[in-house]
Amino acid sequence: MKRILSSIVALAFALTTSAQQKTVIDPKLSEKIKNDSYMPFVKSKALEVMKTGVNAGDGYREVWIRDYNTFIELAAQVTKKEDIKENLLVFFRMQGEDGNIIDGYTPKEKIGKGETDFSYSKLEPRYAAHKNTVETDQETSLLQAVYKYIKLTGDKSILAEKVGDITVAKRLEWSMDFLMQHRYTKKYGLITGATTADWGDVQPEPGYGVDVDGNTHVACDIYDNAMFVMALENMIEIIPMTKTKWGKIKTDVAKNCRTYLWDAKRQKFIPHLYLNGSPFPADFDENNIFYFGGTTVAMEAGLLSKKEVKASLDEMVKRVKEAGAPSIGLTLYPPYPNGYFVNKIMNPVYSYQNGGDWTWFGARTIQQLIKYGYVEEAYREVQPMLKRVKDNNGFYEWYSVDNKPRGSGTFRGEAGVLYTAIVMFENLNK
Repeated sequence: MKRILSSIVALAFALTTSAQQKTVIDPKLSEKIKNDSYMPFVKSKALEVMKTGVNAGDGYREVWIRDYNTFIELAAQVTKKEDIKENLLVFFRMQGEDGNIIDGYTPKEKIGKGETDFSYSKLEPRYAAHKNTVETDQETSLLQAVYKYIKLTGDKSILAEKVGDITVAKRLEWSMDFLMQHRYTKKYGLITGATTADWGDVQPEPGYGVDVDGNTHVACDIYDNAMFVMALENMIEIIPMTKTKWGKIKTDVAKNCRTYLWDAKRQKFIPHLYLNGSPFPADFDENNIFYFGGTTVAMEAGLLSKKEVKASLDEMVKRVKEAGAPSIGLTLYPPYPNGYFVNKIMNPVYSYQNGGDWTWFGARTIQQLIKYGYVEEAYREVQPMLKRVKDNNGFYEWYSVDNKPRGSGTFRGEAGVLYTAIVMFENLNK
């Protein structure tokens, strides 16, 4: 257990850039962290809920890769490495014929007769697969999860594991090839996806909102591209032979994130770079919106300087205050006006991904603040996230602007990112 705990910290800090220095904290702050009453409760609760399954939460029957990628460190504390490996291998067995990675899988017997939005694979007869095609983070999430698995367990054998006639290593690269062939614009040298609210999985156009169709407005955003940069960095590290091809692509995409998505004047990322027009009214200033989640993932990918990380945090804090929101887990501010998304889950404002407060991303911001040396700020901003776990006796998918729990209960993504953040705080005192 101690080895895996130290691996979590080593993994978290291994993702820092050369600009980030070893953190020395004030003795008074160190004492506050040591005596914090919320942290042991949240850690214990996180371990408790992780023992009950690997689906995203009570409201989800699926095992989602974007979620699993964020609680794999927590899972490693209570789950055999063989079981973690098996959960990852299911995604490879259900990989699409073009190399794409599914969103999630569900036991086949749980699929109703009228449910048709699923795919199946001869390599994995136990499950039905689903993919929200408006997203472009499934492939990158799986690659990151495999990287974390190897770093946590030391087990590189997963890369040589054959799924069908193809090794996992080859399948990982194949999934990156899928992105370059089907989710890439040569004009800007960036990964593309449907228009969504920051890291969200609902597009604004008519329809349910999770599938690319004739109404979709294709765009580039910082979340998808930062995830891609991190995935390529991870792949090059665990499969060194890929560096020749993918090293330049990683460098170019990172550079293009700064060239096309970073607004230097406003010190923020633009929400979207549209390829064929916006789905929103012509007089709507979308660039007034600050994307919290995508900005955090950009920090993690090393796309911001330490000074820019602090400027981003200051902007987050300012906008949280303006919104009257509970924490920097706020998805975005200001929210898209009511009715701009056809799907009712995004309306009214401050609902779901349109201004809801998600610790699932907020705690990742805390992790980045620690890694960049802003420990005092991180400790200050994590407090409301910890407190509401205690107040609600558990983890919820998201929170309303007045801090009421919403969505799925027992949300393991929140538990996972908070657990990792707490371990990082604790190890600052070692």
